[in-house]
Amino acid sequence: MVQTMINILSIIEKKANKLPLTEEDITFAVHGYAKGSIPDYQMSSLLMAIRLQGMNREETGLLTKAMVSSGDVVDLSSIKGMKVDKHSTGGVGDKTSLIIGPIVSALGLKLAKMSGRGLGHTGGTIDKLESIPGFNTSLTSSEFLNQVQTIGMAIVGQTGQLVPADKKIYALRDVTGTVQSIPLIAASIMSKKIASGAQSILLDVKFGHGAFMKTVDEATVLAKTMVDIGWQLGRNTQAMLTDMNQPLGQTIGNRLEVMEAIETLQGKGPSDLTTLCVEASAMMLVQAETMPTLEAAKQAIDTILHNGKAYEQFVKFVTAQGGDLAQFLKPLTKPSRHIVSIKANSSGYLTSLNALALGTLALNLGAGRMTKEDTIDMNAGIVLLKKLGDKITKGESLMTLYTNMDVTEAIKTTALEACLISSTLPPIHPLIEKIIRS
Repeated sequence: MVQTMINILSIIEKKANKLPLTEEDITFAVHGYAKGSIPDYQMSSLLMAIRLQGMNREETGLLTKAMVSSGDVVDLSSIKGMKVDKHSTGGVGDKTSLIIGPIVSALGLKLAKMSGRGLGHTGGTIDKLESIPGFNTSLTSSEFLNQVQTIGMAIVGQTGQLVPADKKIYALRDVTGTVQSIPLIAASIMSKKIASGAQSILLDVKFGHGAFMKTVDEATVLAKTMVDIGWQLGRNTQAMLTDMNQPLGQTIGNRLEVMEAIETLQGKGPSDLTTLCVEASAMMLVQAETMPTLEAAKQAIDTILHNGKAYEQFVKFVTAQGGDLAQFLKPLTKPSRHIVSIKANSSGYLTSLNALALGTLALNLGAGRMTKEDTIDMNAGIVLLKKLGDKITKGESLMTLYTNMDVTEAIKTTALEACLISSTLPPIHPLIEKIIRS
């Protein structure tokens, strides 16, 4: 015990004095904490030192490597073809994995994806899929590998032994004021992506009201750090920076978002969601060297969105994991006890649609969870009838709320306050701000 204290104390002191940590230092601290030989109070001191003093490029890569090696690493070598993955840093109405997965796998890539559940105002891919009756997110390792090989894609929940160090460190960061640290955020995200086994990774790093990173500059730093980690650890990694100042698409909520994903796969989705998914899918196809150019990739994607192949791939994927799409697609006579229309109290143009406020509102309607133990109402959520730049007439419906909870005046006011209407047309910023390739 004395030896452990001396080693970890020297590591804390080194980082507190702005000195770089070695691979031995980092591995000792990460593995020791994962195994329980280093207590919370010492690890929290090291995390605070990292938050205050930062980490250089090499340290951040070594931290990610140590976290990966703390547990299981998925071996995808038995799967023939290019194994790919994509990750979003989280946003409101972000159902892109449900669309991109079928697109890229229908065009020859192998998507082997492990996703988490939602917590707070951002929904999780696993929660969305579980709104489909019977959908199984807990495949065995052999089932997972076989499905990716035969169908081209699988999406499952994260296993208990995948990067256990990250689970412990993240929980500690949450209660010690060390969440806001680029090296710690980047290592947390990339350790799970590296451990999942894909050869090629696309990151969707979001910025704005509804994102963890509020500004383009913050998102750029995080994206560059994660791309750099990927290349250091032998993965072809790229990132796209995307705007989350308004929700993506027109739906927020689990079942609602799956329905919108299906419409998009049938070539009938909203323009912003379709654009992002087409661009991301095209990037993944070129990145994996399956398509020669982005234009060729986009043309192929457009074809399968309109000839039924993309949706057919979604059906195969859902069916393989036990989902009953026929039951899911049956019209609901009354999806929620309360269906409330929020109407505009003035005329003009919609100049702000606060993603964070709407994500929080959907959470309060029952569409999300504040703790891991909370139960989600799969039918609860919001359908947006207007987006930024749309012309609004007083009394016109801006959105519809679906919930089994009582809809108070405070909830209606919150919904209305998330929408800013003014007399002038707002500037429309690009959905995809920039691409970071290396």
